[in-house]
Amino acid sequence: MESGQVVLVTAAAGGTGQFAVQLAKLAGNKVVATCGGKEKARLLKDLGVDRVIDYKTEDIKTVLKNEFPKGVDIVYESVGGDMFDLCLNALAIRGRLIVIGMISQYQGEHGWKPKNYPGLVEKLLTKSQSVAGFFLPQYSYLWKEHLARQFDLYSSGKLKVAIDPKRFLGLHSVPDAVEHLHSGRSSGKVVVCIDPTFEQQMAKL
Repeated sequence: MESGQVVLVTAAAGGTGQFAVQLAKLAGNKVVATCGGKEKARLLKDLGVDRVIDYKTEDIKTVLKNEFPKGVDIVYESVGGDMFDLCLNALAIRGRLIVIGMISQYQGEHGWKPKNYPGLVEKLLTKSQSVAGFFLPQYSYLWKEHLARQFDLYSSGKLKVAIDPKRFLGLHSVPDAVEHLHSGRSSGKVVVCIDPTFEQQMAKL
């Protein structure tokens, strides 16, 4: 990621989006972020986002078209479906779109079904754009280096960590935590504390 670019992060108030917006700002970029709700918008503004688009009160497509007519240079996309289409259409010449998830497609009567994207190749070719998938386990060799870097940023106060206030204790609460993610009501990282005694110790500090 270079400096001086426009970076769009979808579902930006979520577990990974919150870090994407901060790292993009630290790299010297203009950051645009999407979210749903006033509380999430407030969180993103506190994290330094330049333009927060609350899809509950604004139309994302209209905002991007009017305020970023040349398009955005990098998209960090985790929603999928219609949001992916919207982001692809908002991508600038030589823009890059990184797919890190597609939470809008995970649930359904018959489970996750792949979606067709007609015209994708033509769109990429005419603007020299690229779309890349990012599946974390396939980058495990980079964990140590980047975990150390992020911890240093956190320790120095340059990287903030937002934790969802809803508490989930014990292994049996994992399904409820996942449902909380899918509900769209979560904000920040959703954490399941497997050992309740550990959670109680942390609460005393």
